[in-house]
Amino acid sequence: MDIILYLLQLIQYQHKQICWLLNFICRYIPLKQWAFDDSHSPKYQKFKIDKLPVIKTFIKQDWLFLLEYYQWKYGKPLKPIQRRNGKTIPEDTICPLCGAPHHFIYDNNGGNGQYQCKVCGQTFSSGEVVTTPFRLTCPHCGNTLVAKKDRKFFRIHKCVNPKCPYYLHNLKKVERKDLDADYGKNKYKLHYIYREFTVDFFAMDLNSLPKNASSLKFSKHNAHVMSLCLTLHINLGLSLRKTSQALKDLYNISISHQQIANYCKTAAICIKPFVDNYDYKPGNVFTADETYIKVRGIKAYIWFIMDAASRSIIGYQVSDNRSVGPCILAMRMAFRHLSELPKNFKFISDGYSAYPLAAMEFAKKFKNNFKFSITQVIGLTNDDEVSKEFRPYKQMIERLNRTYKASYRPTNGFDNYDGANYDLALWVAYYNFLRPHKHSNYTPLNKVDMLENAENMPGKWQLLIFLGQQTVLNLQNGEATVCS
Repeated sequence: MDIILYLLQLIQYQHKQICWLLNFICRYIPLKQWAFDDSHSPKYQKFKIDKLPVIKTFIKQDWLFLLEYYQWKYGKPLKPIQRRNGKTIPEDTICPLCGAPHHFIYDNNGGNGQYQCKVCGQTFSSGEVVTTPFRLTCPHCGNTLVAKKDRKFFRIHKCVNPKCPYYLHNLKKVERKDLDADYGKNKYKLHYIYREFTVDFFAMDLNSLPKNASSLKFSKHNAHVMSLCLTLHINLGLSLRKTSQALKDLYNISISHQQIANYCKTAAICIKPFVDNYDYKPGNVFTADETYIKVRGIKAYIWFIMDAASRSIIGYQVSDNRSVGPCILAMRMAFRHLSELPKNFKFISDGYSAYPLAAMEFAKKFKNNFKFSITQVIGLTNDDEVSKEFRPYKQMIERLNRTYKASYRPTNGFDNYDGANYDLALWVAYYNFLRPHKHSNYTPLNKVDMLENAENMPGKWQLLIFLGQQTVLNLQNGEATVCS
């Protein structure tokens, strides 16, 4: 009996120790974040995205009603301001929120142009008219955000409250030598910052196409020659001039490199609607990355979003900048056929801040249906648990970038963005529907019955053009955009 009692006491002691350890782990070990020590450094704060601000809508008040409410609540009237110092304010000064006259307006900062209404408590400056439909406030301290900078696509709002808990928490992590140095704190992002985008990227047209393309009415050549040009230029990665030379050497077809470029542009206009509106039936893991190209010798960017299950490119975009706008457009293309996100959805990218900003805009626009977080794989080595688990997904999109660069390199850059757009549209069509992949046992990623019946690659390009034309007709008639 003594042994049994001893074992029971030992089990109870072990149970207490296990409960204590579980409580310690839940409190102090960030299992959901899996972040390593460097990510907590204030030097990395600039790469982090703050959460959305609290939006308070503007409601116009009536100062006469507020006076009656004050009389009803306190049993005495609200008296006008008695100015004992002999100073007064202009008689045309009224409260922009409730419309109270100058009798109820305080001089809030000694004649420097700031006033406060005694009726509603609104603080305002001289000549200010409150017409904004909402007011942005800091989610940590509740103070109104101040617009600091205007950029090309967004406006930066900042919480300037020196007692904001978010600011004080970040200030504690700053090194002492930077605090003592002049403007040392400017090296860090300490205050709460929100970017308000002035351009509605969700209203932009995703089906923009190159202009000035030639028609499909052939005067000298035919559709077979056009599909031969696409096969040599897109499938085999030959430049326009080498494609022209190959047609001359192999088939004795004389055609200029400019005519080949016109054929490619026309084919892109026809094929792009089919590629963009095809229902790829994506899974629950997307991976994204951006790479750079050259347009007239200046750096431009290609954005790719891939479905990790099927390896299909479901979102792509060409841009002259690396801001959040093109990232949103690529995400819109990837989410085109989704009414809501699938369960256990993962979006994997690198540590670039444009992806969390784009995810925040989707959550603000579509609420909970498209509310997701970005899993960021940072660096080239697996220094943390996130990198160890999600590194293979990041390698997929990096492999895609190298595959595209191999076809892009013979072009030596593009002459304009129209050329970059149509070349990318044709390459994505080739990658998704024509290129054999090891992942799918050396067959195309997406099988279309009509393309399976074609005997050779030029015939498949002609059928792709036909499918694109049918998609355009369906879109014009308002029919379903699913072209599977």
